[in-house]
Amino acid sequence: MRLALIPCLAAIAASLLLASGASAQTVKITPLGSHAGEFCRFDRALVLEDPNGTRLLYDVGRTVRGAEDARLGSIDAVLLSHVHGDHLGDRHQSGPEAGSCGDPDVSVVDAPTSGTVLITVAKNAKLLVGGEMASFFMKKVAKAGGKATQVQLVRFGGERDVNSVTVYGVPAVHSNGLSPEFLEGAHGHALEESGLTAYLGPPGGFVVEFTNGLTIYLSGDTGHTAEQDAVVRRRFGAELAVMNIGGVFTTGPTEAAFVINELVQPAAVIASHANEEATAGGQVKPGTKTASFIAATKVPVHLPLSDRTMEFDSGGNCVGGCS
Repeated sequence: MRLALIPCLAAIAASLLLASGASAQTVKITPLGSHAGEFCRFDRALVLEDPNGTRLLYDVGRTVRGAEDARLGSIDAVLLSHVHGDHLGDRHQSGPEAGSCGDPDVSVVDAPTSGTVLITVAKNAKLLVGGEMASFFMKKVAKAGGKATQVQLVRFGGERDVNSVTVYGVPAVHSNGLSPEFLEGAHGHALEESGLTAYLGPPGGFVVEFTNGLTIYLSGDTGHTAEQDAVVRRRFGAELAVMNIGGVFTTGPTEAAFVINELVQPAAVIASHANEEATAGGQVKPGTKTASFIAATKVPVHLPLSDRTMEFDSGGNCVGGCS
């Protein structure tokens, strides 16, 4: 009888090990917003963690509270879509919950260095950028105490490896003007006096392939673009998207829903860049752009509630932590 039980016990142990391995093969996504448990006006930043432990920080913005922000942990690479201050990090929140969800206190100034550069240097991370941004950031990173070689160019069609996580550059339809506050000396002063910005080439987005097979589209700031169908869907088959929905400067909620429903066609989407107090008590507020996006989108829409970690399997399905 005891001998007969051995194969059965072995099978149970094997199934438990497989289940444990499967649960470990998830990509973890943690929004770093201004107010814990909410989706607020300036929320942009996400930490994406591969099953192998590689951690990517996407668009630092204004809600990562400096390089000392305890929520960051280790960062292997920083991904920057474009140099507008609300993504590059012209300033940041003075502390947890500072200000309101609709009007966070972002009074700590990071220009002319930027939150992106300060975190890249402090974490000894790679900085992945497109357009004409690489040479500018090489000098910025070196001046801040890092190494120019930390900056890596990934233009459209290009790719970079970060510890077996592959990051591709894809197009975004937006602009990429650098505020004069990030420029020192007479050149910056002259641009400011003329109401101009320093242009650093086209903005971009990213497609990231993780080691569990999950592919994520990070839209950056963008309007509609044919590449969302031809490249993001047909070439990469992105199962999960992080989509800007704020309108005015980018796709609004119904336009973003069209991108998801008709062009990218992922299994699920995380709303981003709503530029509003989207939630109260972690629940979507009626009449918001976020509510409109959810109503118009055919696939599950997940809210990037700050400090709440979501977990996704290889098919883009949320298996933990999603609202």
